[in-house]
Amino acid sequence: MATRIVVPQLGNEITEAEVTEFHVAVGDTVVEGDAVATITTTKMAVEIETPENGEIASVDVEEGSIVKIGTTLCTLS
Repeated sequence: MATRIVVPQLGNEITEAEVTEFHVAVGDTVVEGDAVATITTTKMAVEIETPENGEIASVDVEEGSIVKIGTTLCTLS
């Protein structure tokens, strides 16, 4: 079953973030806790980690994109 890695809620007033860098590509194997992307808000930069082991099945947004909280960044298979 696929697992979506999404932009997390980072605070009550933060509604969007910029995807500043992906650290993975489709086909990469990751283990729980690996950083898959860095996102930046007006207040902070945050590394998004994978919640489980798997393989990156898709990267769903481009670096530099402004995305809303809850947007799927990538999918694990």
